[in-house]
Amino acid sequence: MTDRAYPATLGVLLAGGLARRMGGGDKPLRAVGARTILDRVVERVAPQCDGLVVNANGDPARFGFLGLPVVADSVPGFAGPLAGVLAALDWARASRPGCEWVMSVATDSPFLPHDLAAGLHAARQAAGTPLACALSDGQTHPVIGLWRVDLADDLRHALVVEDMRKIDRWTARHGIAHAEWPAEPYDPFFNANAPDDLAAAEAVLRDHPHA
Repeated sequence: MTDRAYPATLGVLLAGGLARRMGGGDKPLRAVGARTILDRVVERVAPQCDGLVVNANGDPARFGFLGLPVVADSVPGFAGPLAGVLAALDWARASRPGCEWVMSVATDSPFLPHDLAAGLHAARQAAGTPLACALSDGQTHPVIGLWRVDLADDLRHALVVEDMRKIDRWTARHGIAHAEWPAEPYDPFFNANAPDDLAAAEAVLRDHPHA
């Protein structure tokens, strides 16, 4: 039990991407400011959630140092972030009965806000929707979002039967709220997709050491 103003929420660290633009490998294990991006993500997200899981495919042992459950996609063929969200919803339903919400975050975003869960919950409560995602500088960030656990079966049908891959198509069916954060002095949803982005992240840290 916590004194948070929002209900119990499981966090899922989406680490199942192929990282083609980064040259392959695990983007979250790349370093920014002498620490891995994943370390920065965990530090920011863990205090906001009632437990964390990692969504990753392949050998789970490479994330063993975190001491967290690692759940693979249940939909084959690298079906994208929605498959990772579905894996987390299924895990929450099986392992955390009573937990009705999952918050997903990208593990290539080293500057995530410390009030992410609070902001997403406030937005979905105000809008009366079962889903919420982050917004900054006029751009939505669909993989950084809040998902209601009881939508798991509908999401599975969309992925397996309808072969749906675009997050926005599925969320539009149910209604999604947008929680906005300022993009200055730096965008909290900056993501390191390519080698040049790592240099840009280092520049942010030089100018904002506590980012």
